[in-house]
Amino acid sequence: MKTVQIYSVNFLIKKSKVKNGLAPIYCRIAVDGKRAEIALKQAIPPNKWSIKASRAIGSSEESRLINNHIDILRNKLLHYHNQLLLENKPISAMKLKNGLLGKGTKQHTLLTTFQYHNERIKEVVGLDIQLATYVKYETVRKKLEAFVKETYHESGITLNELTYSFITDFEFFLKTQERIGHNTAMKYIHCFRKVIHMSVKNGWMERNPFVSYKTTIHAVKRDQLTLEEIAKLKKKSLHCERLEEVRDIFIFCCYTGYAYIDVKKLTREDLVTGIDGEKWIFTERTKTSITSNVPLLPEALKIVRKYEDNPYCRNHNKLLPVKSNQKMNAYLKEIAAITGVKKNLTMHMARHTFATTITLSNGVPIETVSKMLGHNRLATTQIYAKVLENKVSEDMNTLRSKLGEAQQRSQEMAGNQAG
Repeated sequence: MKTVQIYSVNFLIKKSKVKNGLAPIYCRIAVDGKRAEIALKQAIPPNKWSIKASRAIGSSEESRLINNHIDILRNKLLHYHNQLLLENKPISAMKLKNGLLGKGTKQHTLLTTFQYHNERIKEVVGLDIQLATYVKYETVRKKLEAFVKETYHESGITLNELTYSFITDFEFFLKTQERIGHNTAMKYIHCFRKVIHMSVKNGWMERNPFVSYKTTIHAVKRDQLTLEEIAKLKKKSLHCERLEEVRDIFIFCCYTGYAYIDVKKLTREDLVTGIDGEKWIFTERTKTSITSNVPLLPEALKIVRKYEDNPYCRNHNKLLPVKSNQKMNAYLKEIAAITGVKKNLTMHMARHTFATTITLSNGVPIETVSKMLGHNRLATTQIYAKVLENKVSEDMNTLRSKLGEAQQRSQEMAGNQAG
C-alpha cells in the first residue's frame, strides 16, 4: 500500500519584492513538506491581496483577471496531479511545477541519460578507462532498456520517476528473466547506481532512489591448485604445441599472480633487473591501474626464457604467446582432462593459486601479496586468507588424526613392554 502524500497549492504575494508599489504573485506547491514555487509574472498592490483567501480583493477588472488566472493554474495542477496518480507515477512538487510550465524532464529520461554517460566514457577508453569498462556499461544499458520496455511498455521513463521499487524490480528481472547470478547482478546495479549518482550531482534528479538500497555480495568458493597438482601439470608431456604454450602460461601465472588481461599485455620491456639483481616484471594492473611489480620465481623465469626466441613473441614484442581468453580457458579444459587434474582450470584459478598455495601458504606476509597482486585494498587480498583458513583447518584435522594414531601406537608399545 502506498503512503498517502500531503499535497497543497497556495498563492501568495512577496512583500519583500515590492516594486513601484506592486508585489509579485507566486504559486507555492508543496508535496510531503517539499516546496516548489512559480512566479505568475503578475503583481498587485499588497492592500488588494487577501492572505487568507489567496486571491485578489474586489471586483475590479484587474482583480478578476488575476483570480481567473489563479483558478486556471489551480485546476491545471489538480488535473496533472490526478493524472500522475492514475498512471501510478511518483509525485513531487518539482514534477508538478515542471508539468505546469510544460518543461517536464523528457530530456532526462533514464535511457537517454545512460546513453549520454556511455558516450562520454567511450571517448576516454584507453586514456582513463579500459574498453571492458565501456562494454560493461553498455551491457547494463541494454538490460535496463529490456526491463523498462517489458515492465512499462515504453522507453521514455524519466529520472524523477525512478523509485526504490524500480531498483528492486530491476534486480528481480536480472535474476529471473536474464538468469544472471547474484554477484553479477549486483555489479550491474552498481553501474546503474553510478549513472544515477552522476544525474543527481548534475541536478537532473530531485532525489536519489538508491539512498535506501544496499548491494550485497555473496561469498564465492575460490578454488586453487595444490603443489602436487601443479607438479602434475608441469610433468605431463602434452605432445601439442598449442596446449604446451597454454600450460606454460598458466603455470607462469601461478607463480606471478597475473590475471589474463595483465599477462597478455606483458612486453619484453616489462622484464627488468630489480634492486636485488634478480629479474622482475614492472607493470600496472589493467583493472585498477595499480603498480604491480613482481620478482620472478625460478619457475616463472624458466618459462620466460623458453619463449625468448618464439616467433610470435619476437614479432609482436610480447613476453609470452598468449591467446584469447576464451581459447586459453577452453584449452585448459583439455589439459585438465589429459593430466588428470580434477578441477575446473581457468586462467583466474592461476591467480588464486599464486595468492594461496604459492605465497600465503608459505608465510609471505599478506601486505606483500596484496602489493604483488595489484590490489588497491587489503580487504580484497584477505579473501584469499579466508580460503587459507579452510586449508589450515583441513591440515589440522589431518594432524589430529596422525597424532591420535601415534598416541595409540605408543600405548600399544608401552603395553607390550609391560607384558
